[in-house]
Amino acid sequence: MELAYYSDYAVRLVNTEEPERGSDSLTSVEAVRALLGPAQQIARRATESDVTRLRAVRGRLRAVFEAAADGDEVRAVDLLNALMMEFPVSPQISGHEHRDTDGRPDWHLHIADHAANATAGYTATACMGLAFHLTELGVDRLGVCEARPCRNVYLDTSTNRSRRYCSDRCATRANVAAYRARKRLENERAARSGRTADSAQDASASGER
Repeated sequence: MELAYYSDYAVRLVNTEEPERGSDSLTSVEAVRALLGPAQQIARRATESDVTRLRAVRGRLRAVFEAAADGDEVRAVDLLNALMMEFPVSPQISGHEHRDTDGRPDWHLHIADHAANATAGYTATACMGLAFHLTELGVDRLGVCEARPCRNVYLDTSTNRSRRYCSDRCATRANVAAYRARKRLENERAARSGRTADSAQDASASGER
């Protein structure tokens, strides 16, 4: 079962909204189908009701990432567990369509699609994938981009757990902003030092007179 792959479902859903920018791409059934993927059977069952349902799940999944990013592991796990209880998965053994080198079925587990609606199916898959990522790699692997106003979520797969941004673009923007802030501070300090030196010279000149 490619659960590590399924964890990206949660990221894709959460990042359909950028709260600090007032941006939301999950606004129609067409957007829901695009999120689910045109090749998935569940996408064909999507309706307008799934827009509202998925938006509600999206907020709850963002809360999981935010709790993890804040270092509150227990809250992150509790929130994810609540979602998994509400949206359980149905594992199923498959393999007839895959064969190994000897021609035998390559038996494997995958998540069966028996959900009542598109939201339930997508959420169950996303949560199971996220749970796998969390338990195998650690809660601190769930992050929220530090580049304001982005705040997209991401899964940290770096070897040293050092990721802080959702993309190279955000990392570059943050580094440029930090560099400019440092240069501004240096210039302000230099200006203050110059004024102090000028004042000292003026005082010295007045004393000589």
